[in-house]
Amino acid sequence: MSLYSLSQRRSDTSPGQVVLVGAGPGDPGLLTLHAYQALQEAEVVLYDALVSQPILDLIPPNVECIAVGKRCGAHSLPQAEIERVMLAKAAAGYRVVRLKGGDPLMFGRGGEEMLALKLAGIPFRVVPGVTAASACAAYGAMPLTHRGVAQGVTFVTGHGKDGQPISDWSPYVIPGHTLVIYMGLKRAATIQQGLMAAGMPAQMPVAIVGQASQSGQQRVNGTLGELTTLASQPDLPSPAAILVGETTALADSLDWFVAGAQPDVNSKSLDNIFDSAAM
Repeated sequence: MSLYSLSQRRSDTSPGQVVLVGAGPGDPGLLTLHAYQALQEAEVVLYDALVSQPILDLIPPNVECIAVGKRCGAHSLPQAEIERVMLAKAAAGYRVVRLKGGDPLMFGRGGEEMLALKLAGIPFRVVPGVTAASACAAYGAMPLTHRGVAQGVTFVTGHGKDGQPISDWSPYVIPGHTLVIYMGLKRAATIQQGLMAAGMPAQMPVAIVGQASQSGQQRVNGTLGELTTLASQPDLPSPAAILVGETTALADSLDWFVAGAQPDVNSKSLDNIFDSAAM
């Protein structure tokens, strides 16, 4: 039996719409007010595997929730099927939220889904979320840019199209620059070899942050020459991002995050914040 029905239509004739919502890195306190409002008004939510349980708990109980996977290496639905379900639900008149970890337009295939919605003539809007690079930098106590140390930052995935490794890392070896690598943990050895072959020194400071902003967050620091060893630690949680650059060496001196010491954010507290903002 299917986990969702595409044939049922709303009893009224209200037009459907889709909101592409960034759920951020996992801490519900990092949701925007627009994101929270979209979840409260949704009738159907299609959510990725990277969306944390505390954020899923904010969805009202009467909402149809459809897990569509999208975790690296283990997609529960192909992208084409995700888009088919999203379009069908909206065409049937439902208010649909496509809920994505991080930001919808940062390695989240948000552009592909926007194009599908545009071609189908279905109204949509996008609510950005805190992307992994920002969360890992902030909660890992490592500025992405820092005066006199890093004047720029680049975001890149750890693999190319269809999972193929990046063959040339030379465009990403830039002095005075921070490199943030998404979805690169399983390719740490290839990344290490590629960056060093492109001229980055083995002594370049690096860090890996797993489950940034969540209670299970862990950060490990070292050098590029140690990256493969750092990434192979069995207790390192995912999702994780790799940060490469001089600013990562500041982490220990700037460290502030204590797991479990953050304010408790739940549906009641967000309701109060939302009500205040709406006045």
